[in-house]
Amino acid sequence: MPRGLVPILSMANFVIGMGAFLVIGALTPIGQGLSLTPELAGWILTVYALAYVVLSPLLVALTGAFGRRRVMAAGLAVFALGAAASALAPSMGWLLAARVLAAAGAGMTTPVAAATAAALAPPEARGRVLAMVFLGLTLAQVAGVPFGSWIAYSFGWRVAFWIVAALSILAAAAIWVRVPAGLRFQPVRLADLGAVLADPKLMLAILFTATFLGAIYIPFTYVAPLLEETMGMGRNGVTIALVIAGLGAVAGNLAGGALADRLGPVRTLLILACAQVVLMPLLSALPVPILLLYLLIFTWNACGYGFNAAQQLRLVAKAGARAPVALSLHAASIYLGAAVGAAIGGWVIAGYGVRALGVAGGLTALLAIVHLVASHRLDRGAGRT
Repeated sequence: MPRGLVPILSMANFVIGMGAFLVIGALTPIGQGLSLTPELAGWILTVYALAYVVLSPLLVALTGAFGRRRVMAAGLAVFALGAAASALAPSMGWLLAARVLAAAGAGMTTPVAAATAAALAPPEARGRVLAMVFLGLTLAQVAGVPFGSWIAYSFGWRVAFWIVAALSILAAAAIWVRVPAGLRFQPVRLADLGAVLADPKLMLAILFTATFLGAIYIPFTYVAPLLEETMGMGRNGVTIALVIAGLGAVAGNLAGGALADRLGPVRTLLILACAQVVLMPLLSALPVPILLLYLLIFTWNACGYGFNAAQQLRLVAKAGARAPVALSLHAASIYLGAAVGAAIGGWVIAGYGVRALGVAGGLTALLAIVHLVASHRLDRGAGRT
């Protein structure tokens, strides 16, 4: 493991996370700038997610024979180009095309960074290393997204995208300097993507990502209106709650990697899924004293974001030489789970109101447990770990 490589990979993920999700806090300025309704503006994030789901596995497979340094640096360069094109967008169509370009760059970078770190790390520390690489995406939600939102409101949303473009170029340069030249592992090809997609046991394991995160995003997508209605919070109260949620995510991300190294990925994932079954229904019991609310939000997000290192560790062990493809599908499943969870949450609110979101999330987490157990038993029957 080259010295300083893990922080640089984490920094690259931070830039990508900021560029991907800053639109959440900047939808109003973007909508005003392009004369869009809130519903149309929401497609800016949805199109990015769908493009990532489709393009990331394909691009990882098509670039599998190239050096890892070239792939990650090129991915960040494409991401920078997408951010710059977003800043210049004169219309909704232009902006959506730019977001597709950015998703392609992100889809080349994040899974390759994880696969590179996993391949270079010693087995006994692989979970912690993966957690550190993924930490950048978590920190982007804690600090990068609020910063991007503040820039968008203070100086304009185009400035926010220009900042992301500049940071992407800096990250690409850092990757080029620190990643060893010619670093290659066993190359993956488009045929490897087909082989992974055709492997039902491996795909069942990969799609646990979507099931687990889908459960969490049922209430998380609508946490602001939930807190407004049940706790009487306004802008400042919701902001404080989201900061605490972000701190919980950071703590869980780091703790999850250590727990996966100690207990193994499947046990870690089972513990975290069971915790979600218990914690999310408590959101339907609001209002509660404010300190208890903060503890609940912190713990809920810690258990949610603690899953990623364990799931990646599990997929690396299962996929072997096809790990880069499996990790790209895992990253795509993150976006898929968020989109499905948000859709289910909207249906729950329409039918039962925001107070039902916690119960719906807990019930869906039960499905995630069934999914995990079924996948693990199939693997044991096939002689896999």
